Amino acid sequence: MSNKAQKRGLIPKLRFPEFRGAGAWEEKTLGEVITFQAGFPFDSASFTEERDGLRLIRNRDLKSDDKIIFYSRSFDEKFVVNDGDVLVGMDGDFTPCVWGKGKALLNQRVGRILPHSNNSLRFLFYFLAAHLRAIEEVTARTTVKHLSHSDVERICEPLPALPEQQKIADCLASLDARITLEAQKLDTLKTHKKGLMQQLFPAEGETLPKLRFPEFRDAGEWEPRLLGEVVKSVKTGKLDANAMVENGQYRFYTCAKNHYQIDHYAFEGEALLIAGNGAYLGYIHHYVGKFNAYQRTYVLQNFETNVGFLKCLLDRYLPSRILLEKKDGNTPYIVLSTITEMPLLIPKNEDEQQKIADCLASLDDLITAQSQKLATLKTHKKGLLQQLFPVMDEVVA
Repeated sequence: MSNKAQKRGLIPKLRFPEFRGAGAWEEKTLGEVITFQAGFPFDSASFTEERDGLRLIRNRDLKSDDKIIFYSRSFDEKFVVNDGDVLVGMDGDFTPCVWGKGKALLNQRVGRILPHSNNSLRFLFYFLAAHLRAIEEVTARTTVKHLSHSDVERICEPLPALPEQQKIADCLASLDARITLEAQKLDTLKTHKKGLMQQLFPAEGETLPKLRFPEFRDAGEWEPRLLGEVVKSVKTGKLDANAMVENGQYRFYTCAKNHYQIDHYAFEGEALLIAGNGAYLGYIHHYVGKFNAYQRTYVLQNFETNVGFLKCLLDRYLPSRILLEKKDGNTPYIVLSTITEMPLLIPKNEDEQQKIADCLASLDDLITAQSQKLATLKTHKKGLLQQLFPVMDEVVA
């Protein structure tokens, strides 16, 4: 391989103007620029859920705060973690994270990235995110994936000098800040919708909602009905889940969140489709047209109430009914009576049904738009990472 080819491969496709004449990045092993510090095996007999001592960082704590553990005995200061430290889980998910939950202790099977002088920690965080994902994919076939310090330290890739590292890190950090902001906006919209649904529909044991549009405040109590009374057709599909075909003419609904395609249809018209088993048990699609369905997907048609309102009603109450009625096993599922015998409260005035449906549909539109905006930013970041870092596979081209 010629030096010319090597140098071409060690220069990223996208480079900030002030570094375009700085030459090729220098290929190094990560062990030359960082120390990977493994956590300490603290004595579990001294673990406590009481706020006594310092919080302990276990592998699970990098992603969740569902159960916080503290350690109250003496410890070596070199295992103290502070906000801004870059940590890596060494079992399962190797995605690095920037710690931001206060002073804590580095437990075993969690590692910390300690950069040597003239290297940017934030740059190395972004660098590692891509390369640890590659290691994770290589070990994906094992029952439990494990990472060692040598796996990290022997990564060999081109790296720029410190000023360029800092520029790249600042660019990606500003994009991350934007992504975080947009994600918070999305969460706010979802929380607002959840709260609004609790107000727009009657609470358990009540026949009127807490929040009602002014023109319907004197319209009387909502009417008790069974779902099977307001939906005249509840069937299931007939097909296996793998019946989909690529580029089929019609939609094919399984128990997944996304629909597939198929070349023949068995249903036509407006329908609500409810996932009858699996991870997305109870997920509801609303569709108008020709389609087909999996044998565990419930197809609701021929409605005697506003369909948009009914979908909102099911979104509100079906999860709690499924929790009570579902059949457990390798794959949780529901039966026909879970749907047909589901008790409902419905406003007698169809205009009120439509008003509620329109209100929540407009909020869904905002949530969809915000979700797309967030997805676009994440896609942009992914593309930017590919452009800002040289691809070693291209070095030999």
